[in-house]
Amino acid sequence: RKRYSIAVDFDGVIHRYGKGWHDGTVYDEPMPGAREALARIHQRYRVVILSTRVNPALHGGEDQLASVEAWLERHGFVKGEHYDEVTHEKVPALVYIDDRALHFDTWDQALDELGRRYRLPKASGA
Repeated sequence: RKRYSIAVDFDGVIHRYGKGWHDGTVYDEPMPGAREALARIHQRYRVVILSTRVNPALHGGEDQLASVEAWLERHGFVKGEHYDEVTHEKVPALVYIDDRALHFDTWDQALDELGRRYRLPKASGA
């Protein structure tokens, strides 16, 4: 029985996503090692693939869900072996694996990290 979920972002983590959103299609190859990594994680945890592209309220989410699932199957990702679900909803998870994530320990640390990655205005009164 798998008690905990690991949430894994689709674009940029499983799907290479080399051109970004581009034309909205799922056009690229898998990230190297993605299939093997998900199979390994799936041995112990429930794997939930997250993507805003499958949100039914945005950019034709139902069609995007079908495209993502077809892409996964075409590239050898098997439901029940590599993953359990594809969703746009933030699910309760032990950890999130995401190419755009910023780790949080404290707000000072998070703001420092954000400032290193992107431009951030100076603190007011500083």
